[in-house]
Amino acid sequence: MISLSLVALGFIVVVLALLGLRLHAFLAMMLAAFVVALVTPHDALVSYAEHQQSLGKMGAAEVAKFAVSTPPDRVLKAFGETCGSMGLLIAMASIMGKCLLDSGAAMRIVQALLSMFGKTKAHIAFVFAGFGLAIPVYFDAVFYLLMPIGKAMARVTGGNYLLYVLTIVAGATMAHSLVPPTPGPLFAAKELGVDVGMMMVAGLIVGLFTASFGLLYAVWANKRWKIELPEEDTQATQSMETGPLPSLFLSILPILLPVAMITYGSLQAKMPWYADSNVALSIGAVVSLWVLSRQRQKDAQPMQDVVQSAIMSGATVLMITAAGGAFGSTLRQTDVATVIQGLGTDAAHTWAIPICFCITALVRTAQGSATVAMITAAPLARAFMEAGDLPFHPVYLALAVGCGSKPIPWLNDSGFWIITRMTGMKETETLKIVTPMMSLMGLVGLPIVMIGAWLFPMR
Repeated sequence: MISLSLVALGFIVVVLALLGLRLHAFLAMMLAAFVVALVTPHDALVSYAEHQQSLGKMGAAEVAKFAVSTPPDRVLKAFGETCGSMGLLIAMASIMGKCLLDSGAAMRIVQALLSMFGKTKAHIAFVFAGFGLAIPVYFDAVFYLLMPIGKAMARVTGGNYLLYVLTIVAGATMAHSLVPPTPGPLFAAKELGVDVGMMMVAGLIVGLFTASFGLLYAVWANKRWKIELPEEDTQATQSMETGPLPSLFLSILPILLPVAMITYGSLQAKMPWYADSNVALSIGAVVSLWVLSRQRQKDAQPMQDVVQSAIMSGATVLMITAAGGAFGSTLRQTDVATVIQGLGTDAAHTWAIPICFCITALVRTAQGSATVAMITAAPLARAFMEAGDLPFHPVYLALAVGCGSKPIPWLNDSGFWIITRMTGMKETETLKIVTPMMSLMGLVGLPIVMIGAWLFPMR
């Protein structure tokens, strides 16, 4: 049980570093990685290496070398491996998201959806817009983009302000945790060896159910509670007309092209490089840059500055993700997979999905960030996978981690404050209305994932 104690120690260090010492997530993860690596006994390292050898992931020479490696060597190696596997993906996703916003492509997609559904069903359009845009664009940016439009719609229609707020949140928050290339689900997929294309498809399916529940909740909440458009926004709301925008085809091309390439490549054995997510996202980023160049105004920000800004934003995410990879590696090196296997493979696998969900939810509630919660909990999910042959595809563990990152958003969550400040709601109103919705969406996702693992194990 020493392994479980070391895993618990790692989680405690992360939470205390974030909440008690107020450290940046990158420093908190690295601190936890070094602490766990330092206190992991030699016997656990040997047992872990032998287990990896039995899985065909290490040779005899590698086992011997690993057993005598130092804690810094193990931590830094895992840090570098995570950077190598995810660095290009995060950078290209950041460039794509920045270009979609700056070129007006994101706004064009929103306007197309609003035209499709009409003013009476604008809330449905907000769910689709939030979900679709949150795949290549971070939640905060999606919310900043859509909220002025939601306020404008509330002013035009004379009501339903809360409905628009909640449907924007419902769409964007689930894509943020379920569909790559956003960092959380991307890390979970990489950690569990899940194909990024499969994670995209599976995340979209589960997200359809959870976002639909969010839509129903929003309609119910809008009837139960009355939230008025802030007085300062009744006279001055951003116009939905923002000047010349790219065509709808060009707007969605940077998003659809990578998805199509990954899907096609997965089906064509002779062209596996098509399915490489690095290649697909790189091409999507290049296309998004081309779309942005077509829309450039005379006083527009130079293209070099656009890319620089995107890379700087992505670098922060990459550092946190790589630190999470190092932390996760040290947790696995405690040989926790063998301990889980000793509990009984059947029992462990039966409870793997809900346990992964609960661990992620606990970390999310304790420290606030959904992404950090997923990065922290994914290694434990991998330990369940390595404990023996799963009766279902590991994508379901990744989905459980994604759904578990939704409960419980409250005062320690930056997203909580963004929603509160931009909508004009009071903290108590956000806690009463938005927090339950996001938490319940995650809880709805749990049985969906479990049923999927039972009906479609995909072994």
